[in-house]
Amino acid sequence: MAELAGFHHVKLPVSDIERSREWYERVLGLTVDIEFVEDGTVQGLALVDAGTVSVALRVDPLRAAAMSGFDAMALAVPTRADIARWQKRLDELGEPHAGIVSGHRGGSVLVGLHDPDGLEIRLYAD
Repeated sequence: MAELAGFHHVKLPVSDIERSREWYERVLGLTVDIEFVEDGTVQGLALVDAGTVSVALRVDPLRAAAMSGFDAMALAVPTRADIARWQKRLDELGEPHAGIVSGHRGGSVLVGLHDPDGLEIRLYAD
């Protein structure tokens, strides 16, 4: 059987590409790697961090609205202490979240962080 080597990227629908770009850069620290331009307008972005995270955003307001409130993405954080640092960072940025809870494997999970379209992003450290 052929093997898998992890995720290449996760693609998320957004209603406003510029508003989402600003949020993913400011809050998660991602940077734009590729802009997807169609008919002279940016319709998608590939954003990356310094390590392994690659998130694609695509203009699709109907799907973005349908996914509002759903926790479609969970990002791994190296340690539980890093989860606490993320909580402090989000508090300093004034980004609402629901705090840290225990994960199923006994780790820490920061829940309740929402992007501009309401998609929940969780941060996990096992």
